Amino acid sequence: MVITVVGIIRAHNLFAVVMLGGVYSFLMATVMVILDAVDVSMTEAAVGAGMSTVLLLAVLHLTRTREAPLRHKPYIPLFVCLLTGGALVYGTLDLPPFGEANAPQNLHVAPYYIENAERETHSPNIVTAVLASYRGYDTLGEVTVIFTAGIGVLILLASGVRRRRVKPDPLQDPKDDAL
Repeated sequence: MVITVVGIIRAHNLFAVVMLGGVYSFLMATVMVILDAVDVSMTEAAVGAGMSTVLLLAVLHLTRTREAPLRHKPYIPLFVCLLTGGALVYGTLDLPPFGEANAPQNLHVAPYYIENAERETHSPNIVTAVLASYRGYDTLGEVTVIFTAGIGVLILLASGVRRRRVKPDPLQDPKDDAL
């Protein structure tokens, strides 16, 4: 995965960047399978490696495939990335160690789901019960956001194709259109 990220950073051809992004998403989906998070893995494969790659390739069809040269030094974006990364790392300092048995989610939330999920939701799969019932509104919101983003991208792609197709003919007299 690190090699893929380095390739993404160093590539100037946007087609290569999109393809490497799809490879990265597929590798991340594989990591999720190894961590026994199959539902997250399927979502990452479908959205990250699948739909995102297809939509980005469609956008590349409407734009240039080479990265534009920088007009200024990238100090401000670098500062923002470092500041955001630092804030994220700082936010994780109070988290309990990974897999700790005495972590709050293992003492309160998980036992409740394990004990009551099948009885309350009539679903033998705890993950399905959590995503579809306990967090149903959250899941519905996520699906709505993804659907809205997809429709927005399709509208933008369709308007780009329409603009390219409708070019005025320089030899045609504009008065002929009025007839």
